[in-house]
Amino acid sequence: MTERAEQLRRIVAHAEPRLRRMNDADVTRDRGPDKWVKKQILGHLIDSAVNNDVRFVLAQSVDPFVGPGYDQNAWNAAHGYRDRAWTELVDVWVALNSHLGYVIARVPTAKLSVRCVIGGGAAVTLEFLIQDYIEHLEHHLQQIWA
Repeated sequence: MTERAEQLRRIVAHAEPRLRRMNDADVTRDRGPDKWVKKQILGHLIDSAVNNDVRFVLAQSVDPFVGPGYDQNAWNAAHGYRDRAWTELVDVWVALNSHLGYVIARVPTAKLSVRCVIGGGAAVTLEFLIQDYIEHLEHHLQQIWA
C-alpha cells in the first residue's frame, strides 16, 4: 500500500499551501441552499479521516470487519466547523492525513483482502476502502477549489 500512502502524501503536500492561502471570506461564502460552506467541507474531510483511521486499523484484526457508518451532517454540526478558525481546521486535516499516510503504508498486503461491511452496506475489501477514501478526499478538495 506504499503507493496509496505516497498518493495521499502528495495530495496533502499539494493541498496544504493552497488551503492556507484561502481567507475567511473564501471559506465561509454561501454555496447555495443545503450546501456546506468550504469550512464545513474540510470539516467533513476531518470526520472522514477519523472514521477511516478506525476502519483501516480494526480491519487488520478481524475478517470480516463490521463497522458503523456515520451521519455526516450530525458530525459536522456537533463539531461546529462553520464557526471554527480555518487555520485550525487546516492544521487538523493535515495532521490526520499525514497520520493516515503512515497507517496505510503499514497495511500488510495479506490484509488488503479483508472484507469490510460499513453501515450495513455491501461487503468491500480493505483495499477498496483505502482507495475510496483517497477518491472521496480528492472529490471534496475539488469542491473547495471551486
